[in-house]
Amino acid sequence: MDKILTVQQEALAAIENAADLETLNNVRIQYLGKKGSIQALMSEMKSLPKEEKPAFGQKVNVCKQEVTEALEARQAVLQEGALAEQLVREKIDITLPGDVKELGTTHPLLMIQQELEDLFLGMGYKVAEGPEVEQDYYNFELANIPKDHPARDMQDTFYIDPNTLLRTHTTAMQMRELEKAEGKTPIKLICPGKVYRRDDDDATHSHQFMQ
Repeated sequence: MDKILTVQQEALAAIENAADLETLNNVRIQYLGKKGSIQALMSEMKSLPKEEKPAFGQKVNVCKQEVTEALEARQAVLQEGALAEQLVREKIDITLPGDVKELGTTHPLLMIQQELEDLFLGMGYKVAEGPEVEQDYYNFELANIPKDHPARDMQDTFYIDPNTLLRTHTTAMQMRELEKAEGKTPIKLICPGKVYRRDDDDATHSHQFMQ
């Protein structure tokens, strides 16, 4: 019985002295593992006389329970301490200056577009905008481009489906604005924007350009 008390006292002392969770886990394995000290005590019970086994087994179970509860209590303390250290370590000092990101500059094409828009707006024109994914009806039909016109060929136009395409010119926006006007003319407007045509990209050509 003294051996059981000795194992229990040594285990409780090791638990109390464990300074971190890793050390505590090693203590757990040392005393509660399959090859641990308490399991070794249970194995010794096989060699005891039959009349001594119940009392011995009860003592070992009490020892195991005491050690288990001490481990859980110490683990809670260490986890709380580890969390507090993490919060201090990862604390953000809101008084520190932030990282100032350099802003990019305006794209040259957009600069030119804005200058031209300002010029025409000053003369009383309206700046119209429209979808780059356009309907065949606005892109071709209303522009009097017949079905057999070369511009409608697949090698010249990006078709999404038979009735939808990437606009090949900004005239499609003019058609939309005329439709909105419902016959109230004249209309003063410009329609700047990107257009798309199937072309091999090189130094002087691009499948996407501005009008």
